Amino acid sequence: MERKPIVRFKNIGKSFSGNKVLEDISFSVGEGEIVALCGENGAGKSTLMNILFGMSVIHTTGGFSGEVEFDGTPVTVRSPKEAMALGIGMVHQEFMLIPGFTVARNIKLNRENVKNSVLGKLLGPSLDLLDTKAIRQEAEKSLMRLNMKIDPDTTTGALPVGYKQFVEIAREIDKTNLRLLVLDEPTAVLTESEAAVFLKSIRQVADRGIAVIFISHRLDEVLQLSDRVVIMRDGRLVFDEPTEKTSKKQIAELMVGREMDIQTEGTGRKSDGQESLIMTIEHLKVDMPGERSKDINLTVRKGEILGIGGLAGHGKTSIANAIFGMYPSSGTVTYKGKPLQIQKTGEALSQGIAFVSEDRKGVGLLLSEPISLNVAFTDMKVHGHFLRKVAFFHQFDEKAADDKVNELIRELDIRCTGPDQLVGSLSGGNQQKVCVARALATEPELLLVSEPTRGIDIGAKQLLLNYLKKLNREKGLTIVMTSSELNELKSTCDRIAIVTDGRVAGILPAEAPGVDFALLMSGETLEGEVTA
Repeated sequence: MERKPIVRFKNIGKSFSGNKVLEDISFSVGEGEIVALCGENGAGKSTLMNILFGMSVIHTTGGFSGEVEFDGTPVTVRSPKEAMALGIGMVHQEFMLIPGFTVARNIKLNRENVKNSVLGKLLGPSLDLLDTKAIRQEAEKSLMRLNMKIDPDTTTGALPVGYKQFVEIAREIDKTNLRLLVLDEPTAVLTESEAAVFLKSIRQVADRGIAVIFISHRLDEVLQLSDRVVIMRDGRLVFDEPTEKTSKKQIAELMVGREMDIQTEGTGRKSDGQESLIMTIEHLKVDMPGERSKDINLTVRKGEILGIGGLAGHGKTSIANAIFGMYPSSGTVTYKGKPLQIQKTGEALSQGIAFVSEDRKGVGLLLSEPISLNVAFTDMKVHGHFLRKVAFFHQFDEKAADDKVNELIRELDIRCTGPDQLVGSLSGGNQQKVCVARALATEPELLLVSEPTRGIDIGAKQLLLNYLKKLNREKGLTIVMTSSELNELKSTCDRIAIVTDGRVAGILPAEAPGVDFALLMSGETLEGEVTA
């Protein structure tokens, strides 16, 4: 069936400082069509969407070549405000929410319901009063369309990242003039079951005639949801075909430009349960909004990769955050035989534990600083490395840090111009790699990683997971990995603990059947399960 094009890209090109990042990109998205836009981090997807959404980074760097048509008319969108007026909505990979506002206010931002006031009648509509009841009701309706029960009166900054993603999407769906919805890695922080609900909701959005551009590295979701697949590599379009004419393996190979096996193997280690314990967690209770834990009991064996999984909102991400003193908590954590003061921020770092947070921009990166400082920062603060004395002061010794930083850039394949490049100018996936590099620069004995591959393409994901396994095998690094993707945990870990309703429901070997993990997530108890 021929669909009326909502947006059409014609021969789009873009360069930054003489470096060509887009060349001759041409494709369209029709009314009610879902087009999956795939490509490695750095392939040019974000730049193309910045052109569509009128981001200032495009117009302050010389604009672009080619033409964008929207609803049959050539347009040059010069600001997000203009894009929204046309009916373009975008859910960015990094959240665009106001932390101090409630969920309802964020959803209705700049489209608030108002009611007349005396001052408004005398001095203009800007002095009308907010209709908080109507704002709350409409926001709640948008959330329910995503099958999400989130209190509209909750302060957005207090929500875990998964819930923030639903708020972002609800805000776009709430817009009455929406013609095109761009989703940039919308399920990256969602569990598989939550993602399934979300994908069903997006199909319903498309069935209303709204065009959708779906950017995702989860290829199963691409095949399940999209009508057509468009693949970019190194700034060029290399594939544009109906989804039914491709496969997960072909998409992955076209993205990276080489043949690859998209399935990664697990560690291959068979634990006999006799390893010494490096950490013991007893009766841990964490007051992390949206991820509260009630009674976590868990042991970590020296030299293993322990996975922590479970549905969003059940407490899995609270464990690592509590160990690093990020939220109020109680209970006992013992590290290498000694009590760890988890109420004291910085204590875990000083004891040789490193943490890669799920919120890379909120607590993970110095966006306006170069890669070199970001990678060396924690090691510099905790151990005093990479510093040189100038008179009575110490300054960052960039030259001393370069060897270590360049080594990690190579090992993690951070796509950048060099250690001096500002982190804020990197793609989201490469920013995530910088977070991992910073943790590894401290040479920890225990590494806690939360959602380590969020927003990373399939090639980079495989590289990162294999690198973590390499560190575990060759250097004996103990790793605790929290992830919403069960397949990711099964391919990487020795054991996997499932957290349900704030407690560890059970611990299984990675090779256990998927149905057993699903039962634990649903609250069932298994006979013969491995326990902590």
